[in-house]
Amino acid sequence: MYRLVVYKEKCHGCGNCVIVCPVNAKDPNVFGGKGPEEEDKVVVRVVNGVADVINEELCGGCGACVEACPVYAIKLIVE
Repeated sequence: MYRLVVYKEKCHGCGNCVIVCPVNAKDPNVFGGKGPEEEDKVVVRVVNGVADVINEELCGGCGACVEACPVYAIKLIVE
């Protein structure tokens, strides 16, 4: 089991985590850089200028979002 934690005080809303997430990439709008349209199919998205975990249960624990964050605002915790 994995848990994503976003430190909102660090996040500046670049959206790198949204774009690199392989689950999110299944949505063609995310792949094109426009962002997800259907919330029930994405793990993370930018809401009000900061990353927010939407469907944590879809996370496969790959860590791509963690690696893509330039300000270390997201962590993957193994439980």
